[in-house]
Amino acid sequence: MNPTAVDTTESAARPAGAPAPAGRRRVPTTRGAPPGSGRRPPLVLLVPACVAALFALLPLGYLAVRALERGPGYAWDVVADERTLQLLSRSLGLTAVVVAACLVLGVSLAWLTVRTALPGARAWSVLATLPLAVPSYVAAFTWLAAAPENAGFAGAALALTLVSFPYVHLPVAAALRGIDPAQEEAARSLGHGPWRTFLRVTLPQLRPAAAGGALLVALYVLSDFGAVSLMRYDTFTRAIHTSYRASFDRTPAAALSVVLVVMTVALVAAEARTRGRAGHARTGAGTARPAAPIPLGRWRIAALAWCATVVAVAVAFPLGTLGYWLAVGSSAIWDLGDLARTAWTTLGVAAAGAALTTLLALPVGVIAARHRGRGVRLLEQAAYAGHALPGITVALSLVFFAVRYAYPLYQQLPLLVCAYAVLFLPVAVAATRAAVLQAPPVLEDVARSLGRSPISVLREVTVPLAAPGVAAGAALTFVVCMKELPATLLLRPTGMDTLATRLWTETGAGSFAAAAPYAAALILLAAIPSYLLGRHRT
Repeated sequence: MNPTAVDTTESAARPAGAPAPAGRRRVPTTRGAPPGSGRRPPLVLLVPACVAALFALLPLGYLAVRALERGPGYAWDVVADERTLQLLSRSLGLTAVVVAACLVLGVSLAWLTVRTALPGARAWSVLATLPLAVPSYVAAFTWLAAAPENAGFAGAALALTLVSFPYVHLPVAAALRGIDPAQEEAARSLGHGPWRTFLRVTLPQLRPAAAGGALLVALYVLSDFGAVSLMRYDTFTRAIHTSYRASFDRTPAAALSVVLVVMTVALVAAEARTRGRAGHARTGAGTARPAAPIPLGRWRIAALAWCATVVAVAVAFPLGTLGYWLAVGSSAIWDLGDLARTAWTTLGVAAAGAALTTLLALPVGVIAARHRGRGVRLLEQAAYAGHALPGITVALSLVFFAVRYAYPLYQQLPLLVCAYAVLFLPVAVAATRAAVLQAPPVLEDVARSLGRSPISVLREVTVPLAAPGVAAGAALTFVVCMKELPATLLLRPTGMDTLATRLWTETGAGSFAAAAPYAAALILLAAIPSYLLGRHRT
């Protein structure tokens, strides 16, 4: 787009074609340019964003050392092996199925609860967020106990879909609430029916939110260890964990982890391309008007049945299974004091992880929302680098650097908190970026025109406007930190347990009744921020 000049003085009285009077300033502008595309990110954002990106890239340094320590030829032999190609196809197949299913569940539930006259829409919307509180390994255990024949691809896909679809539901529901209904009303006034209006007007505006949620689901599936292990379905994460446990030679596992990193970069690039240059800020005057609910008519019973079925299989079924094991167990195998201590430790560690992750994600999310360019894309993609890596790979990379360069941190709580930040930085970045995109950039321009410094604009304008979305991202990060298992197993200080590690230990020993209280406590504690997150979005 070629720059044009805009006269900043009154020009209505000047005849057309007459030269501008001397001394009057003409300001170059770029019509249609995305917010911030003509400016470089301020240093107050760029420096901490680069620090966050380098922090997220730390495991890649470890992988480079380990993968190449026996020479590039050996690493290439591992990557090009037939077994690796089989793992690639299995991992991509599982990811594709889960992402497609989550898009169907997430978008349909968001549409029904936000845009239709669905009875109890607000309650259904909150219930649709509660699967975030169910760890994938708990969901896999409950379905495996009920139907052992589902072990394998089908069971892994089912368990991962039922705990992942809220990653799509939440951003799509938020986007539906922010869309100006006047565009849909104009389409209907031109003769378009509800379905055509949805496909041609609403769905394109939902694309960035749906693509961002689908990316989180894909990265979650690629990095999952608990569900695929219990379902005995070989993916990269299970193969990497097996390789680490079976041999002192870290090269094969590191080479497989590099393949996961390449897959992550490809997914992030595809999501950025799908998102395009879309923004969600409302630029017109006035207050956004809520859309009139669409009557369901004869589809009302079917819509209620659909919502009830999803909630039943994603929430009621795992809770019912845990209730059974709680009833089978007895107080003789339950140590309530230990349960309380473990729960308190879990809350503290998850809160610290969410705080550090949100702090690191804020500058990255703001830059990704307000600026364009190759450097910005690389910065955002770097923040996603650790999310698809198995937790054990991230943990071993931090152990590697702690032992060599920061030994006092070895087997200390800060190292575990750093692992959470590396693993879940994309969750907070995606939430921050979406929140900043919905904040009108013109307010930041006005603040800068009044002489405010970049850090003042960030503190007084950008952060307050995006605060609800950033807080929602922090709550979501808190939930996933509570459920994290592989890195916690390896990095926790000696003598410290979380609900996830105790649950895994008891389940691995076959003590399902003893594991049930820890699973129930984990779901209950994770359900609180999940419920608040759902209430915030309704």
